[in-house]
Amino acid sequence: MMENAAVAIEYRNVSKCFKGAGYNAVDDVSLSINEGEFITILGSSGSGKTTLLRMTNRLLDPDAGNIILFGENICDANPVQVRRRIGYAIQQVGLFPHMTVAQNIAVVPKLLKWDKERIDNRVRELTELAGLKPDEFLHRYPAQLSGGQQQRIGLARALAVDPKIMLLDEPFGAIDAINRLNLQDELKRIHGGLKKTFLFVTHDINEALKLGTRVAVMNEGRVCQFDTPENIAKNPADGFVESLIHSCRQQEKFWEGLV
Repeated sequence: MMENAAVAIEYRNVSKCFKGAGYNAVDDVSLSINEGEFITILGSSGSGKTTLLRMTNRLLDPDAGNIILFGENICDANPVQVRRRIGYAIQQVGLFPHMTVAQNIAVVPKLLKWDKERIDNRVRELTELAGLKPDEFLHRYPAQLSGGQQQRIGLARALAVDPKIMLLDEPFGAIDAINRLNLQDELKRIHGGLKKTFLFVTHDINEALKLGTRVAVMNEGRVCQFDTPENIAKNPADGFVESLIHSCRQQEKFWEGLV
């Protein structure tokens, strides 16, 4: 955790229940996240991790509690303005197929009426940051890119207007194992150079522990443990977290047995 950093995101007793459900998808979650942290949110399907993320940029609104971004209660803010200040990357990428790579990255800057030179410079800068050569890729269309390259462009687009907060919802979930490891390393490098606050949702414990400065483990809508990867590995807070760590260790044993 970073010393003397400003609080970037605060969840205060946040709950969400979907219509017809007999339980809360997110159940009384309180977390404080400092500026510059890389927070991974780990949980199985239905644990509430994506719902929590989607409330952070007001794609969903909480039924109870408050979410504070840099001191501002987002429930009182215009949802569109909130979303334009936050980068958002998802597993499906969502690149526009009829637009080139350059046009895809430039979508939000154009909405904000940046001038052409500023947009062109930002597009080239972000393509390089994502580990791709601008002259080679900017004129291509999404269908001409591999899955990993599309994911990199999706990340570049999410970073286009220099947001202080980046939300990433299982962005590498559909990527093969080798490219996934490469993209994880790339994302760590990008985060380290930008000093932004990243929230990264995953169901992969290895990914969560590798990427996170702190990890929030969620189960049935609640946060079981919010701590550094080291502390979670050494001191699991409850039986659920312990079972996750045990499964991770079993995988290690399997590989050791093959070597």
